[in-house]
This record gives sequence, structure tokens and C-alpha cells, in this order.
Amino acid sequence: MAFLWQHSLSQFWQAGFLDFSGKRRNRSTKVPIRGTSRKETDANRKTAQKVADSFEAVSKKRHTAVHVRDVIASLHKEITGTEIASYTVRGFVALWLDGKKAEVAESTHDFYKKTSEKFVTFLGERADNDITEITRENIAAYRNAEAKTLAAKTVNHDLKAVRMIFKSAKRDLALLDDPTEFVDAIRQKGGSKRRPFTLPEIKAVLSVADEEWRSLILCGLYTGQRLGDIAFLTWQNIDLVKGEIRLITRKTGKTMMIPMATPLLKHLVSLTAGDTPDAPLHPRAFATVSRQGRTGNLSNQFSDLLAQAGLREKQSRHKTPTSQKEGRSGARAASGLSFHCLRHTAVSLLKEAGIPASVVMEYIGHDSEQMSQHYTHTGDEAMTKAAATFPDILKT
Repeated sequence: MAFLWQHSLSQFWQAGFLDFSGKRRNRSTKVPIRGTSRKETDANRKTAQKVADSFEAVSKKRHTAVHVRDVIASLHKEITGTEIASYTVRGFVALWLDGKKAEVAESTHDFYKKTSEKFVTFLGERADNDITEITRENIAAYRNAEAKTLAAKTVNHDLKAVRMIFKSAKRDLALLDDPTEFVDAIRQKGGSKRRPFTLPEIKAVLSVADEEWRSLILCGLYTGQRLGDIAFLTWQNIDLVKGEIRLITRKTGKTMMIPMATPLLKHLVSLTAGDTPDAPLHPRAFATVSRQGRTGNLSNQFSDLLAQAGLREKQSRHKTPTSQKEGRSGARAASGLSFHCLRHTAVSLLKEAGIPASVVMEYIGHDSEQMSQHYTHTGDEAMTKAAATFPDILKT
């Protein structure tokens, strides 16, 4: 018989019961242990026992996930008076994407949209089945199918997005168990990992760059910001009097106020300001990202600069028989250097100068909410001191 027990860290009654194999299971009933009165407390216990008995009855009958969800939904309505909606995979994905529009940058939403479309396409007819029918095996099969044609990094990014979808479905009670929970990311084989630039390498790239690219590189080095955010800088983001750059990151929506290192300030002062405050700092890069909505073309241009500087092989833009076969989904050879490596370089230079990790993370703009909670807010003085430690890459 199912029984109730109390967990020291939970306000809800816990149900203990045996499944069809005789194994003990534990699950929260989501029914509060205590009520506002003795009568309500007794009623809560009776309700919790009813939920626990239903858990055991459903588990012993070894019903499908859909049936289990239906039983839970029925109990939820009886207890709360509200219904739990059911969704097909396709339907929940559409709802999830719609909700993400107000939460993430447009470029991030585009990524989620493309990834979810690939997942739905892979499922085929199963995409129109109830979301509870998707299994761990389905998720693993999707991951493995992508791994045959895509780079490991791309596969793992796609898998991460699919995990977010099912995590949201579980949170919204659209399913009981998350099928992505125990599907691991794939191991990245071969290739080279991103690494910081050495100062001589940066000087080599600057020596072959035109005026705008020199400016983009210097901004990347001395702020640690991403290529897309630097491309979108306008003169209203620049305060030459206070020596600050102010921006809102496209990826995370984080507001940044970055004190400028002296070499960067000198460089920006030397530039001709636009006619209006909203004039872009880097007109060509701004136009490219605005038109395409992504930084891929700029990244390719930077790769060409690396090749000219002798830091990587020249990448052909023409299709070979192999690339024609694999198309855009073909796994791309990894490179140890990219524009994003300037971000790693900024971190390395600050750490080597003895700047505390909390200040370094604040300076470059840490990405996650967890990181934001872990690090305390950093004062302006500490940020200014950090900027002052950067070396002058323009000195010969």
C-alpha cells in the first residue's frame, strides 16, 4: 500500500509506493503538509494519500506515459480546479518558441527556431504525437543522426536547445519525466580548441588589417566583447569624456559599462566621429550584420585576415565534391583561432595582471544567471584598475 512521508527540505507530502517490478518509488504529491487550520491539515493528508494511491495504481498497471499523465491531470483538476493542457511535440515547440521571443535576442531565437525545426523534421510523424511519447531513445537517435554530418560542437548546441524544450515541458506539467535528462553530449574528437592569441599574433593580424578591421580587433581585445556587439557599436555607445563604452549585449541582454583601456581610448579619439550619435563606429561591419542578421560573413573575413597573417590555412569559398555532397550541414574543420579568441585573450591578460576573477567576469560580461549570482557586483574603481592593466599592443 502506498504511504506518505515527510522530507525535511520539502513542504509537501512525499508518496512512497511500489511499481510493477516491486521497486520502491518516491515522488512528491505537491500537496502541502500543513494547512491554515487543523481541519485543512487533515484534509491535505487525505488528499495526499489519494494521490499516493493513484501513483501506485498507475505504476503497477505499467500504463503508457500518456495514461499516467491523464491520471495525474485528473487528480490535478480535482485538487486545484484547473486543467493541465496536453500537447503534441509540434504544438509545444511552437508555444515554446513564441514564449522565447521576448526572452532572448533575435539571433538566439533564430537559432532556437532552426534547431527545433531540425528536431521536428527528424521526428517525422511522431512530431504530431503527444509529447509524453518521446523517449530517451528518440533523443539519442536524433543526436546520433546529427553527429554523422555535423561538427560535435554543433550537435551539442542543438542537443542543448532540445533539452531546454523538454525541461520547459516538464516545468509546465506537459510531461512527467524529461527524456533528454540522461542523453549525454558527444565527445569532441580531434580539431583544435579555442585559445587566446599571443601579443605577437595580434600584431601580425593588425599588420594586414585595414582601418576598420584594426578598430574591430582593438575593440575586441580591450573589451572582451563578441564580434556582433562590437559591429553594432554606434557613437552614442562611446563616452570619450568618461572613457567608457556602454552597450547591451545581443546574446544575453546584459547592460555593460566598460572603462576603456588607454590604448583603446587613444584609438577611438583618433577616429572621425559620425554626423549623428547613432552613426556606426564600424560602418561596413554594421551594415553586414544588420543586413544578414548574423556575423558569419564577418567571421569569414577575419579568418582570411588570419590566413594573410600566416596564422591559419586559407579557407576556400568554393565547393568541392565533398562539400557539395554534405552542403552546409557538413562538419567543418576546427580552428584554434577566431575573433572570439580575443575574448579569451582579454581574460588571460587580466588574470595574468592579477585581476580577481570576479572583476574579470564583470569586465567581459559573464553569460549565465548562475555566474551572475556567484559573483558579487564589482565597483567602478576595480573595473577601471582592470582596464589600466592592459598592455599597449600598438607600441612597436
